Amino acid sequence: MLALAVLQLAACAAPSYYVQAASGHLDLMRQREDITGLIDAVSTDPELARELALSVEIREFAITRLLLPDNGSYTQFVQTGQDAVTWNVVAAPEFSLDPRRWCFLVSGCVSYRGYFKRKDAERLAGKLAARDYDTAISPAIAYSTLGWFEDPLLDTMFRYSDGQLAAFIFHELAHQALYVSGDTAFSESYASFIEQKGVMLWLESSSRAEELADWQKSRQAGLQFNALLKETRTKLSELYDSGLPKVQMRKDKSLLFENLAARYELLVNLEWGGKSYFGGLLAGEMNNASLALIDSYRAGTCAFEMLYREAQQDMARFQRLAAARAGLGKEQRRAWLNQPCEVIASGGDL
Repeated sequence: MLALAVLQLAACAAPSYYVQAASGHLDLMRQREDITGLIDAVSTDPELARELALSVEIREFAITRLLLPDNGSYTQFVQTGQDAVTWNVVAAPEFSLDPRRWCFLVSGCVSYRGYFKRKDAERLAGKLAARDYDTAISPAIAYSTLGWFEDPLLDTMFRYSDGQLAAFIFHELAHQALYVSGDTAFSESYASFIEQKGVMLWLESSSRAEELADWQKSRQAGLQFNALLKETRTKLSELYDSGLPKVQMRKDKSLLFENLAARYELLVNLEWGGKSYFGGLLAGEMNNASLALIDSYRAGTCAFEMLYREAQQDMARFQRLAAARAGLGKEQRRAWLNQPCEVIASGGDL
């Protein structure tokens, strides 16, 4: 029954995709160990014991302060021994920023396709590249089954700072709280806002002043990075709509991405004190697909920030308002998500 349920998560894919999705997920489920009992059992690894105990604290904060679901998720642990749990493939036409979409029964149509083995993701990316798609492969540290199963804590989530561990847990639990099938931008923007706001509140409540200052700097850097990406997307869109010959568009496209990389280095050296906050996102070849991936996760967080202010920073009220926005029609929801920040939270569009 569990295998059948996992298979139903995908609706428009070949049987081989069903098999890898089911076997990968079931393999994780078989390896789960209860965190409470495991903390004492791993006393020979003090750092792992500390991180497991910390995850219990973070999960409790998510439930009590952020009003995220209280279920069996993140009460169990899996040691994967890998750098990522899944690898997501994103693809976009050579002269378009609109990513290809894949449709699944539960999650709806989304702009990525996930694999539990990197070689499978690389195989799909290669096939799409041969058809003149720009492609990107993004390693996922965690994933959500949207409440269908009790998602486990993964060792991949422990390879960063304590604040980032909290971010992973808040983001994935947020998907269980509110998810709009087929609307990647809305769902990821909501989860990203909960992640960002949640980490800020958690660091404040746990008296982690130094970590809070670092997190605030990273958020400011994120705003500057987003502005750079937005400008690049605008110029690329204008280029793709220009009607120029493909040879010329290819040349100009390459120059725009080179300019993006150069201006990013200026931000690192002149604004961020040499710290490359988003080096991982720019590690591979930057193209239409990688821009589409970043946009899915970062677009619209301003809309939710303004909604939080409208809720007078009351999380219960914010969650109700966010659910109301989720209930809007597709075009209304998109228009709200993409409005200028100063007019988003007028409250008159419900």
